[in-house]
Amino acid sequence: MGTKITCTDIVQCLHRLGVKPGMMLEVHCSLSRFGHVTGGAEAVIEALMKTVGEQGAIVMPSFRLSPNLPLTEEDLRMGLVTKIRILPAQEEHTAMGVVADTFRLRPDVVTGEGLFRVSAWGRDAAVHAQGFQHLIDHEGFALQLGVDIYRLSAMHYVEDALPQAIRDRFRPSDEARAVYPEEDWLIESWIPEKKPWYEIQEEAYRLGLIRDTAIGDATCLFLPVKPVIELYRRALLERPFELYGM
Repeated sequence: MGTKITCTDIVQCLHRLGVKPGMMLEVHCSLSRFGHVTGGAEAVIEALMKTVGEQGAIVMPSFRLSPNLPLTEEDLRMGLVTKIRILPAQEEHTAMGVVADTFRLRPDVVTGEGLFRVSAWGRDAAVHAQGFQHLIDHEGFALQLGVDIYRLSAMHYVEDALPQAIRDRFRPSDEARAVYPEEDWLIESWIPEKKPWYEIQEEAYRLGLIRDTAIGDATCLFLPVKPVIELYRRALLERPFELYGM
């Protein structure tokens, strides 16, 4: 069963990390990493809301994506490394995890539109539900509960600086895209040898931008979103091919 923790335990740990009333938080969570949480996903959500209060905001991804699906021999022949199904809007369970799915279905939460939709609660919830840009622009923070920087959705917001040559490496063949049309699937054909976002995470640690603590069995990170994603933007502008191991 792992470590047993309660909503109160989570609140205390969030305070230790530096989460304060009135903050805007981009939250990503793996509930299973905590151990046993009394009250499950609802207890985690309650702890977050208690910590930031109604003058703060909780923002989570509600992307309409399945988990990574197994690749067939034919997929491998076509060079695929990732295969994800796009889910209908009403699908209750997504790859975002049980905390994000539970959060989205609450009556006091506002959810945006589209494939990469966002759900938000608290101050300016309707604005936050349009995407993470409002949080980025207004000194918001990220809380990675049991997950690392590879779940930080705001990182994608600076990938307009990603060179086309790198984008092309991810792009599947015409054959694969005919089998898996883009209105139903997300597919990719390349995994970089280096993990570029981990290099950004390490740099953010060196600069003192990331604080961490354990909540139950989960390692949890707390960081200011804009300064960290700007490290990524700068790397993409100055040394993108080195960053991606090309």
